[in-house]
Amino acid sequence: MSETTPLDQAHAAMQAAPEDDGARLRFYERLADSELFMMLSQEADGDRISPELFETPEGQFVLVFDREDRLAQFAGRAVPYAGLAGRGVVEMLAGQGIGLGVNLEVAPSSTLLAAQAVTWLHETLQNVPDQVEAAIEELLPPGGLPEVLLGALDAKLATATGLAASAYLVSLRYQGGGQGHLLGFVDAKPEAEGALAKAVGEALTFSGIAAGALDVGFFAGSDQMAARLARVGLRFDLPLPEEPKIYQPRIPGGDPESPPILK
Repeated sequence: MSETTPLDQAHAAMQAAPEDDGARLRFYERLADSELFMMLSQEADGDRISPELFETPEGQFVLVFDREDRLAQFAGRAVPYAGLAGRGVVEMLAGQGIGLGVNLEVAPSSTLLAAQAVTWLHETLQNVPDQVEAAIEELLPPGGLPEVLLGALDAKLATATGLAASAYLVSLRYQGGGQGHLLGFVDAKPEAEGALAKAVGEALTFSGIAAGALDVGFFAGSDQMAARLARVGLRFDLPLPEEPKIYQPRIPGGDPESPPILK
């Protein structure tokens, strides 16, 4: 029996609770986060790819699979394909009137997404929370946010390898009135700030929570604000990139405990 994938699990949860908007959102989030293998009509030419288009009474569809062996099982022969992030597939198809066939006939998550669903997902992935601009008067420990959001943030940030040193979730009061929540990133790479803000937006959206419920901010580790965040905030550690491994060639006879064998 083939392996049950995260996409299978999210699809099963959605099917088991058709009235649960949260389960449906989590399926779309898993689809956007997955690596998908797209069937092509011909071999890729550098960065240019030509998806195989399938005509149906419901319109045109591109086929993707979350495992290479599932694509091979469906095709029944050797076919060209490309591996893309789900969000990249959606970006490519949005607005073109083309739907998405996912794991058709080869997995429990087999499903057809109409072109309108692809466009909706593309628009949903564009949601980004505001970056904090008002002066902050007081930071407090976070409170009142649902567990589903905390879990979504934890999962998103666990994939942001090397993009920032850490992040802190806090409640805050602004000077002149107003309060809310802030996710403050410490020592984020400048070129990664947009991607991090977008990841937070996706965590909010796919948790079913309004984007206005959380602001984002970026601070240097040397800033006083970073120390204030650390004192009261809920900390998220982003994974560090792996150190490159240096392998020394093994010289026959170089280890006195393991002399070479003469033949």
